[in-house]
Amino acid sequence: MTATAARYIAPGRLTALFNGAVAGLTRLGVSVWGSRVLAVRGRTSGEWRTTPVNLLTVDGERYLVAPRGVTQWVRNIRVAGGGELRVGRRTETIAVTELDDAAKPAILREYLRRWKFEVGVFFDGADASADDASLLVIAPGYPVFRLLPA
Repeated sequence: MTATAARYIAPGRLTALFNGAVAGLTRLGVSVWGSRVLAVRGRTSGEWRTTPVNLLTVDGERYLVAPRGVTQWVRNIRVAGGGELRVGRRTETIAVTELDDAAKPAILREYLRRWKFEVGVFFDGADASADDASLLVIAPGYPVFRLLPA
């Protein structure tokens, strides 16, 4: 598969149902495999927009990966430069920096190792055993953000 920076996979009914369940549990304070509710200000409305995300930690650094590509939360966080991660009543203000494609293979590999059962369908056959060259080919289609102290 050759990925592009404009890649986007719209959520289907099953994805929407699953995301709703995970978001509901996370809002109640139950983190499902590292889930958080990401809140980001809309780039045009300025209103808070929320979506469930998987928070990934690799070598002490934390990351957000967009397995469906350039989603609305990706577009919003690029403009806002950060947002909030929420679990129950706990809210953490975050700032982010987007990784360039060359830095993504190790993060994508770890993301697939941890959540392939949930997001593997969005990776067109790539999995945690993929070599760096294969992951570099698909990297442009998967935005990755490293969390910074806010």
